[in-house]
Amino acid sequence: MDSLIREFRTAYTGMKGDRLAETLRPDTQIYLDGLLALWGRGNIRDATSDINFLFYTEPSRLRLSQEETAGWVEIYLAYWKAVGEILAVEGHLPSDSKPSKSSWTKVYEAWKGLTLQVIRGYTHYEFENWTIPCLYVAGKYLRIFAIRADAERKSNNEDITATVMQDDFDPESEENKLLEDCTRHLNRIFQTCLNDRAPLEESRKWGIYYAINLLFKSYFKLNSAALSKNVLRAIQAGRGDMPTIDRFPKSQQVTFKYYEGVLSFLEENYVDAEQRLTTAWQMCHKDATHNLELILTYLIPCHLLTTHTLPSANLLRPYPRLQQFFLPLATAIKNANLRAFDIALRNGEDEFIKRRIYLTLERGRDIAMRNLLRKVFLAGGFEEGKDGTSLVRRSRIPIAEFAAALKISSGEDIDSDEVECLLANMIYKNLMKGYIARERGFVVLSKTGAFPGTMV
Repeated sequence: MDSLIREFRTAYTGMKGDRLAETLRPDTQIYLDGLLALWGRGNIRDATSDINFLFYTEPSRLRLSQEETAGWVEIYLAYWKAVGEILAVEGHLPSDSKPSKSSWTKVYEAWKGLTLQVIRGYTHYEFENWTIPCLYVAGKYLRIFAIRADAERKSNNEDITATVMQDDFDPESEENKLLEDCTRHLNRIFQTCLNDRAPLEESRKWGIYYAINLLFKSYFKLNSAALSKNVLRAIQAGRGDMPTIDRFPKSQQVTFKYYEGVLSFLEENYVDAEQRLTTAWQMCHKDATHNLELILTYLIPCHLLTTHTLPSANLLRPYPRLQQFFLPLATAIKNANLRAFDIALRNGEDEFIKRRIYLTLERGRDIAMRNLLRKVFLAGGFEEGKDGTSLVRRSRIPIAEFAAALKISSGEDIDSDEVECLLANMIYKNLMKGYIARERGFVVLSKTGAFPGTMV
């Protein structure tokens, strides 16, 4: 305990928020020896006595206000309790110093106690805004422990075996019970930052985007992305007295822009999504391969629909998973191979549905079909103009030629009515310019720009 509080004093005296937050970081991979020393023999009386002595009695203690001192005492006592649960569940403690039966649920509950104390430090004990990284650590690990606890409960099937089954019992509603509870406390962190009325240089608003990003991650994990819109509305309402986003760390900007882009994507606002995702892509660190891959997962479908642009093999080379799913689709679209497109879409169906991009990619079939019809148009060659001298590209294409191309490309029989329906849809979507002369069995295409965006 002595070394922990000495580190606290050093960080506090130097007003080093990140260093102060490190004293609350429960990472056993990095700080195992220190955490074991902190836990000692697991005697709460000794821990309480040590913390009170170090904060209230020791001559070298910091001279803080009585309220702030009480806040930090409660935080480090809660931290000590949480450390014991973490060490126990990970198997680092001998049996004589373990708390009662360990579980990730107990870890979550203990860390929630710490998180509530940290929040209370800002709402009741007037913690200064440079200590905000402590809120980051509390919120980050609360989410991690909630996910682990839910996974443990699902694995052990505790809720089903430990209670009497009832007709209205829904196991799926309990699947992410603790993560749902976690979002309520993350929202409290968000509100703690948002509602601060101190001058900007002293405001807790400097922690707001970190809290927002944690909420976004949690809502998406819960498949409740729509709840993120409430956060965006709250931000929009208070934007007048908030720092502009470009004044926050770049990592927070990238994460925020990514989730903004994905939300626009899910609302089928692909132009806005493309803009925000492109910003995230350009700002993301070149070595953050996983993050770049996540951004491309949504940016590629956006480009496909907004500009009909396909990803190159060179772009996808650093991302094998994206290569596996997107290259077959891109190749099929480029080659106007409808059967290959359908196979590629079917092969990646599970992943596409999981990422919520299946329906968007499915629209890429229209681009493949546009390319197929364009090939038929180009294969038609030229005919003499009305003056009998100059050659012009043939613009009256028999429907039967389009039908033959569609049958070959898709590998399926297709009747004339369905062909006409497909052609009408292409004209309606402005992927092809012209009209259907049904009585004569022709499609009359525009002599200038028959296939917009393809220079034909």
